[in-house]
Amino acid sequence: MSFAGGDELESALTAGVRGLGLTANGGQIAALLGFLHLMQKWGKTYNLTAIRDLRAAVDLHLLDSLAVSPFLEGRSILDVGTGAGLPGLPLAILHPERRFVLLDASAKKVRFVRQVTLELGLRNVEVVVARVEDAVFEETFDRVMARAFASLLDIRHLASRFLSPEGRILALKGRLGEQEMAAVEGGIIGVHALRVPGLDAERHVVELSAGFIHG
Repeated sequence: MSFAGGDELESALTAGVRGLGLTANGGQIAALLGFLHLMQKWGKTYNLTAIRDLRAAVDLHLLDSLAVSPFLEGRSILDVGTGAGLPGLPLAILHPERRFVLLDASAKKVRFVRQVTLELGLRNVEVVVARVEDAVFEETFDRVMARAFASLLDIRHLASRFLSPEGRILALKGRLGEQEMAAVEGGIIGVHALRVPGLDAERHVVELSAGFIHG
């Protein structure tokens, strides 16, 4: 899949992936850029993102999502409130050995994410349309991710039932508020500041335990 500025974008993405301490082969780089191209192509139709500049989207969408990679463990990952497929799709491209379930309440956005998985041939991705409160799965997950979805307290409350006994919630946040952190103080396993190449903004991953004890 080729498009204007492809060489510049490929160079920026390759350098950014390296800057995160990650590796990606040529096919993965092409798939990541293909995802951006599809997001730009269908952005207005599906109300996906306000970011129209592809070079900025490399940092704000792709690298920002991939920065979570070091905190993924286990085989199954649930991305709640995935929207346009962030961070789930970029992570699924980079980690084909893991299974990703992408959940969102917007049927329109889910249609887009399903189209991306088909066009890019992502066999490790399942896309589900449902409200988080109503979603039902036959399995539990090793990690549940939430990016710009809700407060830490709400994320922990809503996502806990999806976790395996040793599972963790990964809440992707910008600046951390004291009150928000205090509300989940007993459930915080770790707080990790992220350095995303190209972004001059605070980024954190807050690791949370489940809000209940598994029986």
